[in-house]
Amino acid sequence: MKPGTLLRLAVGGGRTDVLRMIFTVVSAVLATVVLLAAATVLAVPELGDPQAGSEAWNMRYSSPLIDEPGLRPGVVLTLLLLAVPVLFLAGQSIRFGSPARDRRLAAMRLAGATPGQAVLLAATETAVAALLGSVLGAGVFLALRALLDRTDAAGLRSLPTDVLPGGPAFVLVLLLVPVLAGLIGAFLLRRVIITPLGVVRRTRTKGPRLWPGVLIIAGVFAPFVFRPLGELLGRIGGSTGRDLTVALAFAVVLLAVVGVVVGTGWISHTTGRLLHRFGRRPATLLAGRQLIADPWNGSRTLSALLAALVVGAGVLGYRAYMVTHFVATDRANRLNFGDDGFAASTDFYLNSVDLVRIAVAVGIVVAAAGIMVALAEGIVTRRRTYAALVAAGVPRRVLGESLAWQTLAPLVPAVLAALTVGLSLVRGVAREATAGGGGTCTGTEAQCADLSSPYWQIDPVVTLRVPVPLAELAVLGGGALVLMLLVVAVGLVFLRRSTELDELRIG
Repeated sequence: MKPGTLLRLAVGGGRTDVLRMIFTVVSAVLATVVLLAAATVLAVPELGDPQAGSEAWNMRYSSPLIDEPGLRPGVVLTLLLLAVPVLFLAGQSIRFGSPARDRRLAAMRLAGATPGQAVLLAATETAVAALLGSVLGAGVFLALRALLDRTDAAGLRSLPTDVLPGGPAFVLVLLLVPVLAGLIGAFLLRRVIITPLGVVRRTRTKGPRLWPGVLIIAGVFAPFVFRPLGELLGRIGGSTGRDLTVALAFAVVLLAVVGVVVGTGWISHTTGRLLHRFGRRPATLLAGRQLIADPWNGSRTLSALLAALVVGAGVLGYRAYMVTHFVATDRANRLNFGDDGFAASTDFYLNSVDLVRIAVAVGIVVAAAGIMVALAEGIVTRRRTYAALVAAGVPRRVLGESLAWQTLAPLVPAVLAALTVGLSLVRGVAREATAGGGGTCTGTEAQCADLSSPYWQIDPVVTLRVPVPLAELAVLGGGALVLMLLVVAVGLVFLRRSTELDELRIG
């Protein structure tokens, strides 16, 4: 197949194909902006201030996260973590309208294309859309760079808008996104057999396995079980028993994180069974049957959302521990030094944690966009079924309620489990913050060798219990649910257009 013919066939298609390309372009724009931002932070030169005696710090920015070279890798890692939900979004965008694309590929097979050419055509379609998104993303990045290029009264910038990635890094980012998109597109067709008369998909027929649910339940109840066990072993074996209990609890919670991330199919399937068992309204029954029939629909993007919530809950728990530790340190210093005590400088550390919180918030928004694409893809795929139901007399309101139940019913318990497990990652090892306890010795070296000698003056110890950040957790979980309500609202728009009677005549 000639390159020109391949390109012409790749960009052709119907309404569904155009929507798939638009979604792919948008996800590629987001990925390009994030990767270029990471490359920009890496490109910040280490220009020290000779008068300050610093050769490694760059003193042109107001944020120490950019100035200090030891903290820049953390910023880069945070930006790369943002790219993970964007890649999930890209993968879901590529799957949008798969039945229509499959029929078009089958028609090309009937016209004489080989199976390899059909797969190459699908991958080229994805790569072309992603390349267009990369170019637009580069334009958006440069526009944001010019828009945010401001200096404060001291002549310092808050962002490295005066730095650009090197030419090779810039080109690498522009090419990396379409190459990855093309490979993902080809990978998603690995279970598809394209024939001249249709497309055969090798799908899973068995329900989700039970082990993710076991891990989730174990992680939720681990803090309640291991806390009294740790106290018991602490009385028996001392610090060794307590440390062993903490390590075991942490391992169980880590396994629960795995269960939350990979167990979205089990959560949807179990929720569908409960809706089908206890539901009495047509909407709940329809939603339950749909979740049982296809529990994996949108599970990848739901996994990205739950992973972001787990990380976000863990960050909130760690921030609460940091604040409590700073308060305990300040109190210990005041007890030891009186009026000469000093308060810990917390702004730098809290700002570093808040940077991760911002990344988590952006990741949740991107993951919600991926779920929106998955929801729209499911509606468009089943539009003839929905149109037939409306034609048979089923009210659109019932279908809309079913769509809301299908989206929100698995999400509510999943969000609660993700927040609980994420918080348990920190609470299992940091329930209390302790400061002080040091001491000074006024005797000789031999006298000071015995810590129980009267020459030792032990400083007071301040121990504070770390509070549970319920308000912040409620904002995090509530924000995710509000975003999902917006996703459902967008899905209702697609449902309205997909239940027109004209859809019965669309192949």
